[in-house]
Amino acid sequence: MDNKDVELSNTLSALPYSFEQTVSIKNIRERFGEYEDKIVSVAGRISGMRKAGKLVFLDVMNSTGRIQGYFDYGKLGEDKFSEVKGYNVGDFVGITGNVFKTNPGEISINVSEYSLLAKALRTLPDKWKGLQDVETRYRKRYLDLIVNDESRDVALKRSLITKLIREYMDGKGYMEFETPVIQPLYGGADAEPFKTYTNTIKEEDYLRISNELYLKRLIIGGLDKVYEIYKAFRNEDFDSTHSPEFTMMEAYEAYTDYEGMMRLNEGLFEFLTKKLYGREFIEYQGKKISFKAPFRRIGYIDSLNEKLGLDVMSMGDEELLKLAESNGIKFEKGKRFRAHAYDKLLELLVQPECVQPTFITDFPRETSPLSRPKRGNPRLAERFELYINGVEISNAFSELNNPIIQRDNFAAEGEKAKMGDKEAEPLDMDFVEAMEYGMPPTGGIGIGIDRLVMLLTNQKSIKEVILFPIEKRERS
Repeated sequence: MDNKDVELSNTLSALPYSFEQTVSIKNIRERFGEYEDKIVSVAGRISGMRKAGKLVFLDVMNSTGRIQGYFDYGKLGEDKFSEVKGYNVGDFVGITGNVFKTNPGEISINVSEYSLLAKALRTLPDKWKGLQDVETRYRKRYLDLIVNDESRDVALKRSLITKLIREYMDGKGYMEFETPVIQPLYGGADAEPFKTYTNTIKEEDYLRISNELYLKRLIIGGLDKVYEIYKAFRNEDFDSTHSPEFTMMEAYEAYTDYEGMMRLNEGLFEFLTKKLYGREFIEYQGKKISFKAPFRRIGYIDSLNEKLGLDVMSMGDEELLKLAESNGIKFEKGKRFRAHAYDKLLELLVQPECVQPTFITDFPRETSPLSRPKRGNPRLAERFELYINGVEISNAFSELNNPIIQRDNFAAEGEKAKMGDKEAEPLDMDFVEAMEYGMPPTGGIGIGIDRLVMLLTNQKSIKEVILFPIEKRERS
């Protein structure tokens, strides 16, 4: 370090280690009458600064809000007032003084004492223009949170939403447990995993794509109502609704089925909107979306047949695949299977019309290796997905609890893997063994937290609701 750096470093090191706040800025603003003329202490970052002769006005911001600091030359004296005039936007200060309103009606603190707590060595982006470059906003989220009120509000609301989800689930008698992030076998979804390696035991492992098979083990172990809000990892493309790292909530309940999961889903979403907005609907991208139960239901196969004017389940494999291709569907390598044809046709023809909350129910068995057959029609599975504004938000089953069928379904997935499907479920014999000790009838559901937050905060991209989304590295 040169002498200038040494001097600056010494100055920064001499700044206070702490500052005791006596009240939150939020409380001062919301309960002004209670605090008027009282002496208070608050701290935060300087987000705005105005000088007017022998007065200096600093906007002090922290996570609870903003308040104006009123610095009067006549009260502070020459030296202290000059010091304040040398502060910059971005610096952190602690201020003490009495609460009052200025003549224009601005709630303020008439500062009698203050401390510089931290010095910003870099200039913040312009307050009015904000941080315009999207990639910079994502890579340097700390700057985005400083200068963009909307980004900060979304972050705070996301935290509140996860808190409310836990409140609802706990209130329904569910208990949250932690399951492994690093797994010897991935499972619980159709997805390509991230691979890792555990040096100590010299084995290849995987980052979880789902916690499903572990939460089901808890059901088998006698814990009847379980859930987890967790990070999942899938080695897939980025787009407005997909991220390789994302957050899910999965829940499993013994002695219920997918009908029970529909009621849980409806109740949770209605609870969230009422808690957040005091009503049963939201405004999303210019559309009014109602979360009042019951949600609309449509059958998977019935809706496809209606769109296509034919019976897709009566078609042979190749006939169905060619039908999909004639509708412009292109299959990825290793995915030219009947199950993918069904899903692609549904994605193309039915999902975009599901603007209001819609349960698409009773999937073809080929698409659902972890679900029980539908009562009365074993060619279907008791599974639903919830779509809102054309996007999947939830996925639920009457969970398969027959270990013999589960082993056969895993074997069928293994054949798909041999033919190049990287997203096929691997054979998990430990899970099958657990099922052989007896698994009660169970309903299970997974809900995409990021997509739900997008809806509840009116955001178009998943990257707006993930604080630190994965971005391609900047090259120097």
